[in-house]
Amino acid sequence: MRVTKKSILGAAVVASALVLAACAPQASTGGDAGDGGEGPTEITVGIVTSETGPLAGYGAQYLAGFKAGLEYATDGTNEVDGIAIEVEYRDDAGDPDKAVTAAKELIGAGINVIAGTASSGVALALAEQAAQNKVLYISGPAASDAITGINEYTFRSGRQSAQDVATAGTFLDDVEGKTIAVFAQDNAFGQGNVAAVEAILGAKGATVTPVLVAEDVTEFTPFAQQVLAGSPDLVFVAWAGATSGAMWQAMSQQGVLDEIPVVTGLGDAATFGAYGEASEKINFLNHYFPGAPDNDVNDAMVELIEGAGGTPDLFSPDGFNAALMIVQAVKEGKGDVDAMIAALEGFEFEGPKGTTTVRAGDHALIQEMYQARLVADGDTFVPELVDTSAADEVAPAEAE
Repeated sequence: MRVTKKSILGAAVVASALVLAACAPQASTGGDAGDGGEGPTEITVGIVTSETGPLAGYGAQYLAGFKAGLEYATDGTNEVDGIAIEVEYRDDAGDPDKAVTAAKELIGAGINVIAGTASSGVALALAEQAAQNKVLYISGPAASDAITGINEYTFRSGRQSAQDVATAGTFLDDVEGKTIAVFAQDNAFGQGNVAAVEAILGAKGATVTPVLVAEDVTEFTPFAQQVLAGSPDLVFVAWAGATSGAMWQAMSQQGVLDEIPVVTGLGDAATFGAYGEASEKINFLNHYFPGAPDNDVNDAMVELIEGAGGTPDLFSPDGFNAALMIVQAVKEGKGDVDAMIAALEGFEFEGPKGTTTVRAGDHALIQEMYQARLVADGDTFVPELVDTSAADEVAPAEAE
């Protein structure tokens, strides 16, 4: 079922690579933008994200949201102002090297708009490629704060770690003089969360103690014991991927959840049962679940994804927003990279999470966030909205 609308309101991993010459967008007829002709009649966009690998589930949510967003933004035509938007999809498998190879192939084929990826390490590598080759890059669910403001060519269509942390802070009355343990994976995502907690809650007087776990670890008991031994006043858990269940089991079995207040991000629907009996002991900050926002755009996204046989989930808005941003960039910039950047800087639009703004100075995406809890529903748990944090209240500090 198609949903129509009248208009749109509008830490690091570095992969070495040869610099490719920036290419004009693919056009079937008409002159390229900026050459004095009428502009392209077709522009191809490259989507690079995880279709396989440890973050494949997140990639699937992003892709479902992107396809729904493109249909929504173009009234099902995949065309804006006479310009057809074609899409080439590439699987990064969560591997920066594979992502860079895919980006080089896309750029070499004349594509100068790239979007996607759930991996922060991949996003940082793609951002480097964007700057080297002067192409527009719109990062996806990847949350590392290092992506924001990394260069003029890189934008983001999802939230970042600083917004998670700021939302976590809304659960606390006063953090001054308190010790906060950050329990996270030792990767770009986890390191970004440590940096964000230090920058945001540390600035309010908290002492931050990281407990970082290698990505290949499968036995988490020693790390849970390390958290207990530190006797923090609060534990902020930043975790993603297939090991979440085992990690929470260790935290529960070692008594962390009984002894210390714990706050973490509410993941996708596949994780709702992973917390077990611990579910009602955890305070959840949340980026998105279908019942959190209450607006027409969210309703449209949910309907489109479900109509295509999918289920809206945690990172659906990131893909949907990416499509809205790409349509805006193509409509206003006609494939010219500088013009597309200008079209996105300061762009305010109605997205699935309400009024959403691309901050002009560093390309952060300013959006509301949520407090949630899990409640029992038969043999499983479902999310319930506790409160909404206004976009400006949880906005990250502007990157310099």
